[in-house]
Amino acid sequence: MTFFEQQHQARQETRKLVLLFALAVIAIVVAVNLAMALLWIFKFGSHHGALRQYPKGFFEVNTLVTLLLIGGGTLIQTFNLRDGGDAVALMAGGRIVSPASGDLQERRLLNVVEEMALASGIACPKVYLLEQEDAINAFAAGYNQNEAVVAVTRGTLNRLTRDELQGVVGHEFSHILNGDMRLNIHLIGVLFGIQMIAGFGQQLMNVGRYWGGGRDDKGPPWQLVLFLAGLVLFVVGYIGIFFGRLIKSAVSRQREFLADASAVQFTRNPEGIGGALRKIGGLTDGKKIGSQINHPNAEQLSHLFLGSARPNLLDGWFATHPPLAERLKRIYGRSMSPLEAPELAVPYAASVERLPDLPFAVAGLAGAAVVSAAVSAAAPPAGGLPTPSLEFGNSSGKAALSSQLNGAVHDPFAARAVVYALLLGEGAEREAQLALLKNEAPQQAALTTFLAESIVQLPLSARLPLVDLATPALRELAQPERDKMLVLVDQLIAADSRITLAEFVLQTILTRRLAPRSGRLVPVKFNKLSELDSDIAVLLSLVAHVAVPASHADAVGARLAAFLRGAHVCPELNLAAQHYCNGASLGFPRVRLALDHANQLAPLAKPQLVKALLAVADDGAALQIVSADILRAICAGIEAPIPPAVAATYHAYPWQFDN
Repeated sequence: MTFFEQQHQARQETRKLVLLFALAVIAIVVAVNLAMALLWIFKFGSHHGALRQYPKGFFEVNTLVTLLLIGGGTLIQTFNLRDGGDAVALMAGGRIVSPASGDLQERRLLNVVEEMALASGIACPKVYLLEQEDAINAFAAGYNQNEAVVAVTRGTLNRLTRDELQGVVGHEFSHILNGDMRLNIHLIGVLFGIQMIAGFGQQLMNVGRYWGGGRDDKGPPWQLVLFLAGLVLFVVGYIGIFFGRLIKSAVSRQREFLADASAVQFTRNPEGIGGALRKIGGLTDGKKIGSQINHPNAEQLSHLFLGSARPNLLDGWFATHPPLAERLKRIYGRSMSPLEAPELAVPYAASVERLPDLPFAVAGLAGAAVVSAAVSAAAPPAGGLPTPSLEFGNSSGKAALSSQLNGAVHDPFAARAVVYALLLGEGAEREAQLALLKNEAPQQAALTTFLAESIVQLPLSARLPLVDLATPALRELAQPERDKMLVLVDQLIAADSRITLAEFVLQTILTRRLAPRSGRLVPVKFNKLSELDSDIAVLLSLVAHVAVPASHADAVGARLAAFLRGAHVCPELNLAAQHYCNGASLGFPRVRLALDHANQLAPLAKPQLVKALLAVADDGAALQIVSADILRAICAGIEAPIPPAVAATYHAYPWQFDN
């Protein structure tokens, strides 16, 4: 099933979720009214042999208060989760793992996540660690792949080999690439409202337990009544948990099977995810912990995790995850026994700076001479971390990523300098850009110049992967710092009063990933491509202009032919030669508007668009890097994964960590 089919299915599952949610609300309202009616009888009994009449509006008030609790809880929690993956990771008790971490286990985890991101052609997700959890578990969260996070437990780092860790990360990347995350976050907000009744009941129990009111002559003491009312609501609240489990199992079980299969496909190694699941089954440390999460919010987040975060109350429909035995049988094709999961002997180096050869300490200093001297004098300390190597290949061969660049993409201060260095031009344009940098970002101007020398030695296919690697570090910046960086990027691009294709691609990707609303939900406004025929024509024309160079013997004719090749893939648009946009009408503001509109397409409308764009660029020869870049930018603009043919153009060979 493709990413877009998963997105469509997620919308269908959302409708199922709404139905189950409505049934849960009805059941809770009925239970609350019944409980309150019984308590009324218990408190006041009968009147002259007849049942005492309920006060006017008794059931209406009960219903209204219940609905307000459920609806208010849902709205509040949904608002709290507006920032997507980061909010979820913090809710689970996670702490962010610095991209420049010197802890060897964390470094291994970061490297595995980076490998998977480079292979997938998406921004490297932020990584969180659930430090207090000794079980083996993990999750991915976010509203879209531009702001996804991956979180793992400390037990996952302590107990899994590198191959097994890679299998777990591959499983979570499946959730990122298959579009599961958005629905999962919706579930958190919806189910919180249902389960608020239990919390309200707990408060009433506390009031009844400690309230100092006395007994009256009309029945049992109010303390007892309030305590019993709280107890009843607490029990009724577990109806919400029951329906929560039912809703989670209804929408998540098949996704776990798909993610397991994807992990095998990504890593080409069933022993990776298979070994991790077998260790979950065999994990024993005095008591059974397996994949169990002890955090108070574990129940709300249970559907996100790799394995069951809470013991299943009932099997079958009410289990949030498929049985381990069944998952293992699908992976291996036969039954597999559990494995022991002792802590592995992986040394720590928490106090070791990961990047001793890059002068981040000169952040407060200016001057190229100071930076150059610091770089040439720096050397890794004895016993420090090995400097990993990263290679990129294209038609011109492979080039190693320098240790300075490798360090820079993992540090928030230096990552900005990497971005600025990617934008430096030649001659007068470069002089104007450097003058602007010295004025607006004097602490980074010299570092930008230094890093630019390493960047120019890389093949073109390495440029955008650099941005992917730098994304987690850039996301560590506070939003005002991000905004300032994006403004400076715009100024650097405008230094020569024009915008090149490479600049547009970089600007588009950075804006989608770092702008204030980059992680927020984008509503669907257009269900069919035919509603955006002029915008689609702009995007097809843009790719045609990029794919066919001006040096082509018949550039105009070849570009038109490429446009029509893509238009043929979308016959419902009825695009013809007259809809082709020439260079004069292809201003980047018009392209940005087309991207914004296309990003509001329904999930199942986007794959046809991506297929058409790829057809424009595909003339039967190898896909050129400039074509891959513009397709990558468009996919980032419409929040869609890049096609395999585009990902294959960036031949990245990430490092392997020894542990």
